[in-house]
Amino acid sequence: MRYTTLPKTDIKVSKICLGTMTWGNQNTQDEGFAQMDLALDRGVNFFDVAELYPVPATAETYAETERIIGNWFKKTGYRDKVVLATKIAGPGDYTAHIRTNGFSKEALNEAVDNSLKRLKTDYIDLYQLHWPERQTNMFGVRDYTHSSKDPWTDNFNEILHNLDNIIKSGKIRKVGISNEKAWGTMRYFEESNAHDLPRMITIQNAYNLLNRVFEGDMAEIAIREEIGLLAYSPMAFGVLSGKYIKGIEGEKARLKLFPRFARYSGDKATEATKRYLKIAEDNNMTLAQMSLAFVTDRPFMTSNIIGATSLEQLEENIDSINIRLSDEILKAIKEVHDDIPNPAP
Repeated sequence: MRYTTLPKTDIKVSKICLGTMTWGNQNTQDEGFAQMDLALDRGVNFFDVAELYPVPATAETYAETERIIGNWFKKTGYRDKVVLATKIAGPGDYTAHIRTNGFSKEALNEAVDNSLKRLKTDYIDLYQLHWPERQTNMFGVRDYTHSSKDPWTDNFNEILHNLDNIIKSGKIRKVGISNEKAWGTMRYFEESNAHDLPRMITIQNAYNLLNRVFEGDMAEIAIREEIGLLAYSPMAFGVLSGKYIKGIEGEKARLKLFPRFARYSGDKATEATKRYLKIAEDNNMTLAQMSLAFVTDRPFMTSNIIGATSLEQLEENIDSINIRLSDEILKAIKEVHDDIPNPAP
């Protein structure tokens, strides 16, 4: 395994982070336990979860993933071996079963306390805001269109003050953001700098060969402001395994079970995936390993969040840490990206 530290901290984390959002839906508790055992054995010390998980989010399965991790901590006693990240769900129609008061003081305190209980721990290493409260372009919306009917009012300072109090209580150590845009990221920095408030040290956004929009304004912000990307969906919902193109996906494959998650399956994305698959096969590696190796070694990357529904997939994904792409391979990837840029933003 390779390691780094969370930006501006001495918290050591693996460059591969274990994603968990299938546990409690596509995976059982026993399967989640086996994945955590394997990951820890292979040097992965960074686990990411969210109160929302598993996905798709439903009232019936709400927070089951956190409960599974908490049960594993209780069984193994391994809490001190893991850097643990979780998230408070942002507002939205599909999170109304969780709460409807956004990132208010009451919401943050409730969410943190409930996560601690489910996770069976007394602290969270990295606490993240899952997506913005305001209306903005995320989750596959390419361009920003302003809405004058957005009821949101600027509360960045208030959120940071409330997080500061929770940090001082010892319940969380550091804070981060997720599915955030350039403007929101800089507003958090502005308030942190002006008022000596906690600094967002990570941003968890989608990033993969089919969606590299982070490389625009966000990449410059990440490098210059030292906020590390935690890349989710590095395999584009499994599309970048090549299994859908080859027709070898199993019945439990994510897009078979949940066809609405089809943002990586359009014509342009499929064309690009076929070309990436050829590059990988021409260089004697799997498309999954090439895709993950590319993400892991970006200069703005802190950790690459991998997920799997089987131990075989998990082993292959973790093994990608040993692959360094040659200049020739990177040139071939660039040619595809130049021809078909961001077909699934």
